[in-house]
Amino acid sequence: VQLQASGGGLVQAGGSLRLSCAASGSSISFNYMGWHRQAPGKQRELVAVITSGGSTNYADSVKGRFTISRDNAKRTVYLQMDSLKPEDTGVYSCNAETIMRTYWGQGTLVTVSS
Repeated sequence: VQLQASGGGLVQAGGSLRLSCAASGSSISFNYMGWHRQAPGKQRELVAVITSGGSTNYADSVKGRFTISRDNAKRTVYLQMDSLKPEDTGVYSCNAETIMRTYWGQGTLVTVSS
């Protein structure tokens, strides 16, 4: 399984970005798909996760600003990020979990300028 993330970039505070992560290489079903981020000098943290049934969970720091969604037919997970803040800056990585293992995609850099 390969996960390809895209959509990062430079945006001003208050702006929006939409990240995408597409899975390829297998037709297995994922129980969970999600996004993590790692800011400079900090540990990686969970941003948002979505189950195959559409249930979602968010880090407190992004609740009300970020929305995670997935298209099971396209095997893609999205992260709509609105009202971005400089503290949202970091490398965002997607992951997909089956009952057997977790797959990780490469990161995409999000930079929010003040």
